[in-house]
Amino acid sequence: MKALNISGWVLFILLSIGIGLYPWGYLISEVLAENGLLSSKLNAILESTIWNIQFYIHIFLGSVAMLTGWSQFIKKWRNKNIGFHRILGKIYIIACILSGLAGFYIGYFAEGGIVAQTGFMALAVVWLYTTSKAYFTIRKKNVDAHRKWMIRSYALTWAAVTLRLWLPLFQFGLGMEFIPAYVIIAWLCWVPNLVWAEWKIKRLSLS
Repeated sequence: MKALNISGWVLFILLSIGIGLYPWGYLISEVLAENGLLSSKLNAILESTIWNIQFYIHIFLGSVAMLTGWSQFIKKWRNKNIGFHRILGKIYIIACILSGLAGFYIGYFAEGGIVAQTGFMALAVVWLYTTSKAYFTIRKKNVDAHRKWMIRSYALTWAAVTLRLWLPLFQFGLGMEFIPAYVIIAWLCWVPNLVWAEWKIKRLSLS
């Protein structure tokens, strides 16, 4: 059981760092920029300055949130580095808020019509809400509530990971076309994450 728990933590950290670094590939690789999610966008969207600004705000600050968030859940590290924990927490919250606002905007232009658009925009709204609650609860020095809201917030940050895990499974494992798969994953990438967060919070409350 201990080995399984360690393996789970290692996988969690590796995926958090790996997907957290992924957006920076857009700066150094034309192949990634041309063949990633941008390849499915209409030229009219890709030529929009406002959309491009919001897109890069979303992915790069989402990257910052992903890279700063995972360490906050390692209790021993957190307790030994309270000052650094608070600094990372502030960076995380600012990154989530700005990325979430940009995500809401670009969600309106998601492929797959209103179902996919609503899925990604709803993700942005819930992400903004849970992150704001995490901030305001710690401002009130309610550590227990803050911890619970941070679990919810980072579970939604992790939608960036689960989206990239589900897409190849649907496309190559199930043989689905991109758009039908994307419509489903617009919800699947974050709703189960939030369900898991509630399960985790319930376990912590019972322990």
